[in-house]
Amino acid sequence: MIRKLGRALVRRCPNCGASGIFDGYATLGESCPACRLTFERHEGYWVGAVAVNTVVTLGVFVGVLVGAIVLTWPDPPWTAILITTVILNVLFPIAFYPFSKTLWMALELTFQPVNELPQPPETA
Repeated sequence: MIRKLGRALVRRCPNCGASGIFDGYATLGESCPACRLTFERHEGYWVGAVAVNTVVTLGVFVGVLVGAIVLTWPDPPWTAILITTVILNVLFPIAFYPFSKTLWMALELTFQPVNELPQPPETA
């Protein structure tokens, strides 16, 4: 599981560790170029990635909020904290989205491993 999560954090295929699984920053290809793992395993598959993104964003928000309050106590700059956390909550989920996809795949592969990988298409 740790290996899969490590691969996911560097935007590699959680199954085999191959790079090149993204067509753009956040556009994931249909399958891994090395092991041929199909990324969208069923309809609604990416709802889990949205959940991962939401949970991590919430954790970062709470960490920044509590950290800012603790570091500036007894007179926290509420306006600066508000502006910082709003900007963070807008930008962080966008930047983290491709990582949430690979992390979701790693978690899902850990609990529901692929029994049989699809075979590459035969050429005539």
